[in-house]
Amino acid sequence: MDDTTRARLEAAKAHYHEVQEVLSDPQVASNPELLRKYAQELAEWEDVVNHYASYLSLSEELETLKEMAREETDERGWLEQEMDKTRQQLDRVEQEIQRLLTPSDPNDSKNVIMEIRAGAGGEEAALFAADLFRLYVRYAERHGWKTELLSVNETDIGGYKEIIFMIEGTGAYSHLKFERGVHRVQRVPVTEAGGRIHTSTVTVAVLPEVEEVEVNIDPDDLRIDTMRSSGAGGQHVNKTESAVRITHIPTGIVVSCQDEKSQLKNRDKAMKVLRARLKNLYDSTQAKEIADERRQQVGTGDRSERIRTYNFPQGRVTDHRVGITLHQLEEVLDGDIEEIISALQAQEQEERLQHES
Repeated sequence: MDDTTRARLEAAKAHYHEVQEVLSDPQVASNPELLRKYAQELAEWEDVVNHYASYLSLSEELETLKEMAREETDERGWLEQEMDKTRQQLDRVEQEIQRLLTPSDPNDSKNVIMEIRAGAGGEEAALFAADLFRLYVRYAERHGWKTELLSVNETDIGGYKEIIFMIEGTGAYSHLKFERGVHRVQRVPVTEAGGRIHTSTVTVAVLPEVEEVEVNIDPDDLRIDTMRSSGAGGQHVNKTESAVRITHIPTGIVVSCQDEKSQLKNRDKAMKVLRARLKNLYDSTQAKEIADERRQQVGTGDRSERIRTYNFPQGRVTDHRVGITLHQLEEVLDGDIEEIISALQAQEQEERLQHES
C-alpha cells in the first residue's frame, strides 16, 4: 500500500472516530435531522475503516510470521504456507479498500423515488406493474427499509397504470438505481382465454430523493390545483377536495397525488416527486425537457427494448446487461434480486476503476 493511500485511510479513521464522538453528544442525539446526517456519514465510512483495521491486523500478522520463519527453521515449511495465505488475504483486503475509496455516485446513500408505469400490453402490463411493485416492497423489507406510497393509478382488476413510491434506507439508491429501464414479461395473461403467451412491458424510473435545499423552487413558478379524488376511498373521496395537482410552469412538469385524506399530506408527497424530477432534469447533461430525460431513462416501453425479461413458462429471469439468467422466477418476484444487483454493482465498479486508471 502506498503512502498516499495510507494517509487517506488514517484521515478516514480519524474522521470516523470524530463523528462517533459527535453522535454521543446529547444535543445531536435529540435533533433528528442532525442525528440522521451524522449516522449516515458514519455508515458511509464504516466499511473503509473496518477494512483498514483488517489490513493493519493482517500486516502485523505477516510480520510476526516472517520473524518466526527467521528463527524456527524446523517449522519453515508450515510458516511459508501461512505467510502465503496471509499475503493473499492482504491482497484481497487492499483491493476492497481501493474499491471503497474509488469515487462513487454522490446519490448512492440517498433514499429513492421509484415510478412504475404500464407500457405495451394493456391490462397485462398493468398487472405486471403490480408484481414489480410487490418485488421492490419485498426487497426493501429484506434490507429493513421503509416503503411509502406517493401516488397510484389503479385498474379495475388490480393492476397499476402508474404507481410512485419512496423507499427510505441508507444506500437504497445504490442498489435500486439499476432497476431503471424497460422490464419485459412473457406469460399467459389472466385475461387470455386461449392460453397464448403474451409479451408485455413495464417501465421503471428511479430517482434519488432530493432535499429542499438541493433544489430552489420559486413558489411563483407553481400552479397548484385541488380536486376531488377518484377511485377507491368511499364517501370521503367524493366529498372533499383532497387531491393535489402541482404544475411547474417553467418546465411543464406535472405531479398529482390523491392517496392521502389530507390535502396537506398530498401536497407534501407531490412536492417530493417534483423536487426529484427537477433535480433529475437540472443534472442532465443534455438539459432538455423532462420528457426527453425520462425517455432516455425508461425508453418508449416498446417490446424490443428491455433491461430484464421475466419468462413465466420457463420460470426464468434474464438480466440482459450482465448476461445473468436465474431459474428462480418465484424467488425473484418475492424480492430476491441480490445476485443480479451485486453483478450490476460489480460491473459499475469495474467501469469506475477503469475510468480512474
